[in-house]
Amino acid sequence: MTDSIAMEIGKSALIVTLEIALPILLFSLVAGLVISILQAVTQIQEFTLTFIPKVLATVLALAIFGPWMLHVLVDFTTNLLVNLPHYLK
Repeated sequence: MTDSIAMEIGKSALIVTLEIALPILLFSLVAGLVISILQAVTQIQEFTLTFIPKVLATVLALAIFGPWMLHVLVDFTTNLLVNLPHYLK
């Protein structure tokens, strides 16, 4: 395995990681922003008010994007394992 092949595999792994993490992070970010605005308007400073909606947004994102995430991971792993003999030359 050459250095360029190892770097290409690492680059592909990072891209897949970002693709998978992005929907969950965006849902949590939007939920946190909405709750922060709500807290600023109502002046309610309760910790559970920020924590629970973010957890629910994360669960919702996993429920919506979970099958797609699994498909992306399976494709990446399949591609990696199929091309493994070529990488080891």
